[in-house]
Amino acid sequence: MSERLEEDRLRRLVELGPSLVSEVDLETVLDRLLETAREVTGARYAALGVLDAERRELERFLTRGLSDDQERAIGARPRGRGVLGLVVENPRPLRVPVLSDHPSSFGFPHGHPPMRSFLGVPILIRGQAWGNLYLTDKRGGDFDDADEQAVVTLAAWTAIAIEHARLLAAAGQRQAALERAVRGLEATKAIALALGTETDLSRVLELIAKRGRAIVEARSVVILLQDGDDLVVAVGAGHTRQQVGVRIPIAQSTSGQVMLAQRPSRITNADSQLRVSPQTLGVAEAHSALLVPLIYRGTALGVLAAFDRGQHAQTFTEEDEQVLVAFAASAATAVATAQTVQADRLRHTLEAAEAERRHWARELHDETLQALGGLKVLASTARRHGDPERMAAALGELVAGLDSEIESVHAIISELRPASLDDLGLRPAIETLAERHRIVHGTEVECRLVLPDPTEDDQRLAPELETAVYRLVQEALTNVAKHAGAKRVRVDVSAANGEVKLEIADDGTGFDVGVVDAGFGLVGMRERVALTGGAIEISSGRGGTTVRATLPARYAIATTEQGHLP
Repeated sequence: MSERLEEDRLRRLVELGPSLVSEVDLETVLDRLLETAREVTGARYAALGVLDAERRELERFLTRGLSDDQERAIGARPRGRGVLGLVVENPRPLRVPVLSDHPSSFGFPHGHPPMRSFLGVPILIRGQAWGNLYLTDKRGGDFDDADEQAVVTLAAWTAIAIEHARLLAAAGQRQAALERAVRGLEATKAIALALGTETDLSRVLELIAKRGRAIVEARSVVILLQDGDDLVVAVGAGHTRQQVGVRIPIAQSTSGQVMLAQRPSRITNADSQLRVSPQTLGVAEAHSALLVPLIYRGTALGVLAAFDRGQHAQTFTEEDEQVLVAFAASAATAVATAQTVQADRLRHTLEAAEAERRHWARELHDETLQALGGLKVLASTARRHGDPERMAAALGELVAGLDSEIESVHAIISELRPASLDDLGLRPAIETLAERHRIVHGTEVECRLVLPDPTEDDQRLAPELETAVYRLVQEALTNVAKHAGAKRVRVDVSAANGEVKLEIADDGTGFDVGVVDAGFGLVGMRERVALTGGAIEISSGRGGTTVRATLPARYAIATTEQGHLP
């Protein structure tokens, strides 16, 4: 009978090994080990304790044989002290006939069932004790050598299962880290590509927010940029409300301190650790946060703030921080580039506006003001003579001069903003401009205009686009009159296939496009085209000058409710 029991025990241990190797769920493996330990030893109770990463306290404690009521009555799990700790401290099997008689026994807590005999075996992984497997209350007597050898074998299987699970977990963590790194590289690549194709700051910020949210799996992302002593919400992605433009003081905010210190910060409790609530930034609810500064060439531009990782709002890890810091470095370059382009556009716009002011100031000073001064001298001279006939003649000259200057001022006003452009549309405005150029400068102007019917609101070009096209033609004709010495000018403007194309060509002397000064108005022309999202090309030589521009077409749509064009 004893030999048969030993054969059954050996068979169970041999069969258990392959099943443990094929199972990847650690809880299932440990549960199977405990049940097998009870069966092969005849123990009433079995328990398994696994130490934490520092090998100080129990991280996992599993039992078999206790009822749910007994589990609840016992309450808190043991911490690995007493006899349990002795097996780990002195990693050798321990058999005790009466557990309460052992000098290291702490006794049992209230509600714990009585246990007499004890068999404990350490779980050894690479020579170090990482827990223990123990059994109590053997039916029909005390634990013997055969029980001990069986449990030692089971403890070895347990060690293999725990090490296997940890290796799988580490491999999974490495895979997740690699996946995050790949996502980070993909996001960084997207930002780098955006630098070559996108310079609009708002679009760059939107791209950064969306990509940054994806690589750390955040529920929400907010980007704040520095403006003086404040950080200003520039864009949000994910579960955010529109709070763009909200300002928070740098000195009184956690985000501001992250920017000043130029070091990231992981926040585990947003309510207690953030000095400005996430709701102020447009994030409806947040438990954790990861704040990363946007640093470009040693200067912090702002902060990228991510809130709540994953669907269950976990805290961000050190790996998340590393990935987001690397991503923020590329993002800061994109932001700085877009800000530079935006500043250049503003500067060019101001330069163009100043050049235009100087142009009209010269026009008024050189022509209108001098002419009015001459008329004043004429009137003063006639008044001194007192001769009625001479005074009548002088008044006639004065009236004629005033008519001429009124016409001159009218022409200036027309050039500043022709009424025909608003009332009749782009085609009549360009035709009037060409006719005035022919009369004033004696240059033949040929117009070929293929434009929508201005009487149909859904076909007419948007007002800002009509203005841009008119100004381009006007500036080109002004350059022809002042610098080209041309006899003929051709003006082609057409709108089709979602584009407006312009070509103004003259047969004048030409100029060196690379070295011309602002007097040619090229800065203003290029700026107007850039603001519409178009492209311009200016070529010049001995055969004359040609200006070609392509602008994306936008059409005016009447809005009866608001009473204006969008």
